[in-house]
Amino acid sequence: MADERNLLGEYLRARRERVGPEQVGLPRSGVRRVPGLRREEVALLAGISADYYLRLEQGRDRNPSVQVLESVARVLQLDDAGTAYLLGLAGDRPRRRRRPARRETVPAGTRKLLGAIGLPAFVEGRYLDVLAANSLATAVSPRLVVGRNRLRDVFLDPAEQALYAGYDPALIAAEMVAGFRQVVGAETDDPRLVELVGELSLASPAFREAWARHDVMVREGAAVTLDHPEVGPLALNREKLAVGGAPGLTLVVYHADVGTAAADKLQMLASYSAPARPPARPEGLVS
Repeated sequence: MADERNLLGEYLRARRERVGPEQVGLPRSGVRRVPGLRREEVALLAGISADYYLRLEQGRDRNPSVQVLESVARVLQLDDAGTAYLLGLAGDRPRRRRRPARRETVPAGTRKLLGAIGLPAFVEGRYLDVLAANSLATAVSPRLVVGRNRLRDVFLDPAEQALYAGYDPALIAAEMVAGFRQVVGAETDDPRLVELVGELSLASPAFREAWARHDVMVREGAAVTLDHPEVGPLALNREKLAVGGAPGLTLVVYHADVGTAAADKLQMLASYSAPARPPARPEGLVS
């Protein structure tokens, strides 16, 4: 049986290449054949031997201590999310049989909430598939319907990309992929993930570059301004909330600040998306 991928080594190399010597107080002297820090420089600054650090990158030591990893994380200037990801990659995970992917099911209560909340909202799964959405979310973006995938749409669909016309595409790509990587963690051999990453890597150079960076970011809420084709600029707050009792599922809700033009525009979109009511029956008639 083939060895497992050396995810720890891949991550260390990717992050080491993104830290220049001047960022850690070292002089940039001599010809450097690789970008970023040399292995021996990381080892020196982390207080470990160069041979031991080499074993970490080569995957020959799969159970380093937390203290060593935190020292390396400090040298590589990882934030809390990156450090937690590093610790997770190095955890003692015995080889196990690959289990079939579990069906992602939106709890009934969450589905009812989507219909009652009165705000654009949808539920996305671990792989950023849209699992449920209300009509107002679809009015914000027609791609927010069950069966679509947020990664595919943001990287491959021109209409979805146009919604984010006011943002740097490279920044959008980096943040979305970093959040996705944080969600999937070390389970990068999952068949669904392999298929999705492979497809996007072939179809989108922006995704391929962002995935190769190995950035990790906790998925949090943010303010976002969408360039909506019908109502124009739409300044919204986007919240991302874990769905209780459904690991890996996230409830995404958009809302506007009270009294703003965006709030009026959401009301306008809500009127467009409201289902037509049947005409009232005259009193006294029976069917």
